[in-house]
Amino acid sequence: MSVKSKVLAAAATLSLVGGAGVAAAATAGAANAATPSCGGTCIDVFSHQFGTFADPSFVMDSYKQGDVAGTPVILFRTSNADPAEDFTVDNEGLVSEFYAASLVSAGVALQYGCTPGTFGACDGQGQADYWAYEFMYSPYGVQTGLCVGVAATAVAGEKVTLQPCGVSGKTVWIAATPWIDFNLPSTKVPTGANVHDTLSWYQPGIPLINGSDTNFSAPYGLTYPASSYPTDTPRPQLYTTNVLGFSTGAINSNQLWSADHGVLP
Repeated sequence: MSVKSKVLAAAATLSLVGGAGVAAAATAGAANAATPSCGGTCIDVFSHQFGTFADPSFVMDSYKQGDVAGTPVILFRTSNADPAEDFTVDNEGLVSEFYAASLVSAGVALQYGCTPGTFGACDGQGQADYWAYEFMYSPYGVQTGLCVGVAATAVAGEKVTLQPCGVSGKTVWIAATPWIDFNLPSTKVPTGANVHDTLSWYQPGIPLINGSDTNFSAPYGLTYPASSYPTDTPRPQLYTTNVLGFSTGAINSNQLWSADHGVLP
């Protein structure tokens, strides 16, 4: 069930008990695919440790095209013939909407889903309601019901694998951009791109915080092993670890992510 459906269902329940309704729900993202058959529904998530929008080089991949829970998620060289690189956005929306859909905890919503009507004065990171996503493995455009996530609550070193979508915050990834105002031209969003509707994220990349944990002083984000390369064997697996950054506000490139669109070369 999509965030939109869950939020609408939650709103209906609240109405029955006299509660307030929930804000407008998320919209499905739109972008193109790793394989032509995946078409306009797929996205290509890449790391700024290795690539750029012009040349992502390596993108998110289901190891050996695995389609069972627990399959490792890696980076693999771009190919328009590799269905393991086909992912769709199962859910997209504000953190407050994921909270209303019971997919993230109140603690996560307090920090990343600033909702004054629910929590009183906003007390979150950057005082904002951030965008969040679930990425479903969809080889050749066929959805598997499995999303990029963690099997247990995120900690330092927790491996990233395919997990059932729409169950908990373990498969939710929050676009943590407290220092970015997407309304400012200085953010250099790609020309003609809507940063949320097309998933063409901020050019230098953004951290993706897992929605399962409430460690907000040093949250756990999607990470590529710093000393590894995608062609290494065995293939290095994505994992979560603390997003600490530097005193300048910069984040390590192996924790900066973007999503490209267009059929991969």
